[in-house]
This record gives sequence, C-alpha cells and structure tokens, in this order.
Amino acid sequence: MLIAPHVATAEITGLIGHTPLISLKRIAPDCPANLLAKLEMHNPSGSIKDRLALGLIDSAVRTGELSPGGTVIEVTSGNTGISVAMLCAIMGYKALIVMSDKNSEEKQNMMKLFGAELVITPHTVQAADPRSNYSVADRLAREVPNSVYLNQFDNPANIDCHYRTTGAEIWEQTDGNIEAVIAGAGTGGTISGIGKFIKDRNPAIKIIAIDPEGSIFAHYYRTGQLKAGEHYEVEGIGGDRQVKALDYSVLDDMITVSDREAFLMTRKIAQVEGIFAGGSSGSALVGALKAVKKYGLTGNVVMIFADSGNRYLSKCYSDRWLREKGYY
Repeated sequence: MLIAPHVATAEITGLIGHTPLISLKRIAPDCPANLLAKLEMHNPSGSIKDRLALGLIDSAVRTGELSPGGTVIEVTSGNTGISVAMLCAIMGYKALIVMSDKNSEEKQNMMKLFGAELVITPHTVQAADPRSNYSVADRLAREVPNSVYLNQFDNPANIDCHYRTTGAEIWEQTDGNIEAVIAGAGTGGTISGIGKFIKDRNPAIKIIAIDPEGSIFAHYYRTGQLKAGEHYEVEGIGGDRQVKALDYSVLDDMITVSDREAFLMTRKIAQVEGIFAGGSSGSALVGALKAVKKYGLTGNVVMIFADSGNRYLSKCYSDRWLREKGYY
C-alpha cells in the first residue's frame, strides 16, 4: 500500500516517550492525595524500558563501542530485553539477552519474536555465582566478537535518559505541581533520573523508591549494611546486588511492598481503573498509598506504571498461579 505524499511517517523510535499521565479516581476514593499514574505501557514495545534501551544503544554508538553488525548483550528481567531486541531488529544489530528462569514465558517469547537469542540462568544463585545473570553476561562480552554489554545496572546513560525524558515529561505534564514521585527501583535509573530532574527544580518534592520484600536495596538504604538477597516473584524491580544506576542521594525514602500486596493490587487496578498493568505497577500504587499515609500527602502524587499486563498473563493474572503461590 502506497502512502500519500502529504501523510507524515516516522520511525518507531519516534513513538518512544510522551506517555500519558492520568488520575486514578476509583481505586482509593478516600485517599486525600491525587494519585497520578504515568502509563509507560504506551511505549512501542509496551514498557518504560524503550526509553532506556534507546538511550544505552545511542550512547554505545556515539562512543564507538557498538559498530554496524555488532552484537548487543544485556542482562534483563524481561522488559529491557524486549526493548533491546525490538531496537536491534530495526537497527541491524544482533541481540543476545541473558535472563533468569523466573521471568515470564510471555517476555521470553516476545524477545524471540524480535529475533533475539536468549541465555537463561537459574534464579536461585547469588550474584557472584558464575551461573548468575551478571557473570554470564560478563563472560559473553569477553567471548563474543564485535559485541557490547550495555549493563543497564551500572551505566550512567540509564540515569541520563530518564533525566532528559521521563523526569522532564512529568514536570511539564504537572506544571511542577507535585508533592511526591514514586517508582520501583530495579536498575535504579528510572527513579534516580526522575528524582534528579525534579530535585534540581524543587528539592521539597519527595522522591520515593519502591522495593520488593527480599530485595537488598531498602535494607541498605535504611542501615548502610549489605545483606543477602532473598527470592521474590514481582519482576522488574528489586535486586540482589548493589548497582551504580541507583542514586540513593536523591531519595527521600524507600518503601517495601510484598509480592502478595503487589499482585492483588495489580489485579484491582485492572478491575477498578481499567488499566492493564504489570506487577510492579501494583507495587507502586501500594507504596504510594503507604507514602500518603506516612507523610500526610494531599497534593499530586505521581507513580510510574512501568509496563503492560500482557506479559504476565501466566503469572499475576492467572488465578491458578496466584493460588499455587499462596497469594489468594
């Protein structure tokens, strides 16, 4: 089909960002604050990680680390891998994705459909184990010729992309009228980049990260001590080792949310607000309600809803899976 000369066309990368910010009116009618959800599932591949993948790949090209026909290696809980695979498909690179076997089959299938090669690792091993995501990616980066390991967890371009895009969008969409911004911490880049942008303009606005029970981040934030990570089911947030893309200095608090709280709230978001979001969005809303109560918030509270529920149909949207895990 031919496109008429007057019809504007764009690369799919032009659709990344500029996601809507909507008010949640029904899910917490007695909440004194105005809960605003930034719907990152409106990015082309369905998650906030499109922003990150584009920023990291562009940075690697600018520095000469990534050359034409090269291989992009990345560790992911799924969303970054999907975004990397999508961008590699249109940019002419190979995508080699390392991910844990706890991550959903839907995510794995999406990456494969975009042409990525997957390396699956056991979720039961610690970060220093040679079988872990990080160790495997380091080894592949040494072994695969003409490759670059994006390393979203330690790459400063991670924070920068959210400073330039997500933080700037939130500020513009609210005219700076914000009392708090709340987002899950996984790589840390989202909350760190947004937080830095917001704090540069109004240091009084609270920047709050959400951490799942079992992750090491909140414990370190509160105590300054490291602990061993424990298993948790929610995907895309939390971690079992320190990461350089999480800037604790911009945070006012870290709030811990359980898997059960996250998954039941995620389903409630769909049933009450009609928003089909992933499990970390449930974590963000639970954390936001805890923050409203803890700090007496009454203004605009912005939450990041990081991805779509279509990649969790076999998990938190499955009654059988929830019963098997004991969440019902």
